[in-house]
Amino acid sequence: MSKNAKRLLSFLLVVVLAVGVLLSGCGNKNSSSSSNNTSKQTQTATNNSDPQNLHFKSDKPLEFTMLYSDHPNYPYKSDWLLWKAIKDATNVTLKLTIVPMSDYAQKRSLLISSGQAPEIIPKTYPGQEVPFVSSGAILPISDYINQMPNFSREVKEWGLQNDINSLKQADGKFYVLPMLHQTYTMQYSLAIRQDIFEKNNIPIPNTWDELESALKKLKEIYPNTYPLSDRWQGKALIGEALPTFGVPIAGSDGLFDWTQTSTVLYNSAKDDWEFYPTSQEYKDTLTYFNRLVKEGLLDPASFTQTDDQAVQKFVTGKSFVIMTNTQEIQNMINQMNQTLGKGNFKVTQILPLAGPKGGVIAGNRLENGIMISAKAKDDPNFPQLLKFVDWLWYSEAGETLTKWGVEGVTYQKVNGKFQLMPDVNYMNLNPSGTKNLQKDYGFSGGVFCLLYGGPKDLAESMMTPEVANFENQVNTQRKLLPVAPPVPFTESQREQANMLSQPISDYVEQMMLKFITGVASIDKDWDSYVQQVNAKGVDQLVKLTNDVYKSSKNK
Repeated sequence: MSKNAKRLLSFLLVVVLAVGVLLSGCGNKNSSSSSNNTSKQTQTATNNSDPQNLHFKSDKPLEFTMLYSDHPNYPYKSDWLLWKAIKDATNVTLKLTIVPMSDYAQKRSLLISSGQAPEIIPKTYPGQEVPFVSSGAILPISDYINQMPNFSREVKEWGLQNDINSLKQADGKFYVLPMLHQTYTMQYSLAIRQDIFEKNNIPIPNTWDELESALKKLKEIYPNTYPLSDRWQGKALIGEALPTFGVPIAGSDGLFDWTQTSTVLYNSAKDDWEFYPTSQEYKDTLTYFNRLVKEGLLDPASFTQTDDQAVQKFVTGKSFVIMTNTQEIQNMINQMNQTLGKGNFKVTQILPLAGPKGGVIAGNRLENGIMISAKAKDDPNFPQLLKFVDWLWYSEAGETLTKWGVEGVTYQKVNGKFQLMPDVNYMNLNPSGTKNLQKDYGFSGGVFCLLYGGPKDLAESMMTPEVANFENQVNTQRKLLPVAPPVPFTESQREQANMLSQPISDYVEQMMLKFITGVASIDKDWDSYVQQVNAKGVDQLVKLTNDVYKSSKNK
């Protein structure tokens, strides 16, 4: 899966603020030229009029501690150019606690719980901060936003205040500083073999009904295939469909993990929270996919097979439709150049499909972000730490630095547009480059920046023309569901809600798969399913959620 596949967790049944994808990085060679360049850039910035105090460079050397998630695709190097570039730009050195990405969440929890966490704790998805709120181990960062002018400016100018409000806890404060998108970037949707569609005069689908018609034609022409064989256990596929059928899930990527979510969702029309897995809209969604399975259009193995198995079927021409994202599609194309031969196929990522409720998509413009350890406020340089974080992660200069690197070393501007230097490659933007922007220099990594996040122009600067066109179509032809308001449970209320929701979610997940694959009959077994799930405490969970919501709303 791509490095962005990390963002692939949070599904159906809950208001998920999965929010996801900070990459990672730091720098190595060309130190003298990079020093001159970064110093010059910073000096120019700080010499300009700065009435909003958006720029930051300490007048004395500083050191801050930070937890670092080490990505296996670009392992940490102490001589990466990024570290020097950050020092040149801010006069700050980062003292890192380096943790393998696979162990990051567990190690983060242990360090915070033991009081040993570094001051800056990045790669935290909204919701992951909750276990540390009541102990006071992390700062209510909302108390310090007035000292973070770049973050405040982006929230205001990009209209993100409602999104930020959704992070509030029972005390009315929020504890994670999320990364931000100026415009929504859609990652996940279906990829099709466009050459096969064109060869057989099959229109590219725009709706779920049109997809079903296309799959039927493909099945007639290629009777020994499953035209749609999916990956990611079908989570992205179902996650894309649910809101278009009227189930108001919310997430970041359209990829939802039904085992880690609540089943009570916000109904904006009624301004309350309802249980959706027994609704007609949810039933209609399952009925649609069950029909695809029964007619041999959707591979039932989609919900159990490995990603590699699903991809192999697609790249070898045994299936013609599969879920993808804007990075994974290139990986599939690279494989197909080997399996089918370059020029013998055409793969296209199509717009998220529209359904009975129209072309709506579930997502938001927040990403994983940063917690600040409570002990950081005891650092005499705490105000500078806040300004450093604010500049590096939320100023356009800082975001450019962590994404593109150092001008004249890793990138150049050509007619006002970013361009990798001739010897540097990243994401196949410059295939002839012999050095890698991430592996060799540390830039464009998930600890410090977003692939397609931040300011719109900067986000688009690393998009291929195909991806830029896709994102433009999503933003002009699809509607993003509004962010659900917060339900700020206290610790005891959250424990009660979890005790109720976990067995409900487990049962809903089991039955969802059974209904889709036909192990259980929607016609015959639905009423029994509704009775059994209600018996697990649905009414209590809905009442608790609405009581907390209305109480906090009144406050």
